[in-house]
Amino acid sequence: MKKVIDLAYSSMLRALTWPRDRRRWKKRVTSSPIRVFYGFDRLPTEEDPVHGGIVKLLDLNTLYPNHVSGANILYLISSVLPMNAIRLVRFARQKGVKIVLNQNGLAYHGWYGKGWEKFNEPIVNIWRLSDYVFYQSEFCRESVRHFFGEAKIPGEVLFNVVDTAVFSPAESDPAPGELVLVTAGSHHTFYRVQAAMDTLALVSRTIPEARMIMAGRYMWRSNEQEALQEARQYTRQLGLDTRIEFRESYSQLQAVQLLRQGHLLLHTKYNDPCPRLVVEALSCGLPVVYSATGGVPELVGDKAGIGVPGPLDWDLDHPPAPEDLAEAVLAVAGRRETYADEARRRAVMHLDVRAWLDRHQQVFQKLLNE
Repeated sequence: MKKVIDLAYSSMLRALTWPRDRRRWKKRVTSSPIRVFYGFDRLPTEEDPVHGGIVKLLDLNTLYPNHVSGANILYLISSVLPMNAIRLVRFARQKGVKIVLNQNGLAYHGWYGKGWEKFNEPIVNIWRLSDYVFYQSEFCRESVRHFFGEAKIPGEVLFNVVDTAVFSPAESDPAPGELVLVTAGSHHTFYRVQAAMDTLALVSRTIPEARMIMAGRYMWRSNEQEALQEARQYTRQLGLDTRIEFRESYSQLQAVQLLRQGHLLLHTKYNDPCPRLVVEALSCGLPVVYSATGGVPELVGDKAGIGVPGPLDWDLDHPPAPEDLAEAVLAVAGRRETYADEARRRAVMHLDVRAWLDRHQQVFQKLLNE
């Protein structure tokens, strides 16, 4: 099982001067202004290669800059916890600081393997100590209920979002006469890229002009370059070496250009809790073909793409069958403009960052006024 926190963040984690510096917290917390600490002394920027849960902090940081001292809100992301997170939470509570948890998915045997219970321990402890919980999807809330029990903590479902003014569709068709699939994100398991490549092979039988851009982190081996080499070798076995362009980690600024070069996002991860990548794609006008498990169906809805059904299973992962994915890709390709319009509309109407920031402001202020 790969490390949960990317090594790219290790410098931030090492920089954490956790509560030995007692000046970090005020002795008495006032109701205003809102001052938020995210658990890290430094946050990445839009120019840094960044993926996963920490991306949303870039949005929140625009409204509430990271206060490494004098904070009255401690805001943590369950999938990217800082070192000594539980001690940090307990110390903050002693100082009257309000704890807000953004709850992503949980570890379970199917994807994590042996030791998944140990992985969940800090999450459940912080969850129980929190004053408020934002669940990234209804699937995330149900996962917590399944593993931790009924919640006694106030909370709500609040999807991951995107700045729809920044993540916007390309002004013109990026590749007229072709069908360009995009597969991106943190590829923790080989099946994610294998299913995508097998799907392209099947789609190419009907649409010879189909090709793929595959980008992100290749993490199913301890050495990322070895994993990437394995993916390239499989591509050659399928005879797709001229049809697939491999790219590595990308920044948020690069993500916009990446998505604007494609026609459709192919997202093969099973039980993905609430991938921001899907939201970014929708905002750029890319329909999504996906494993209809986890929280992704909540993001895509009924008209912005097609999902391949899968069972809910905590013991085994169930990758979507390439044959089913290829059928869905061809169906979307046949009505691509209609699906693209709906993808963009859904992002603007339901997944824009402004409403997300407003809701955080309301919750923060309410907590500080209690």
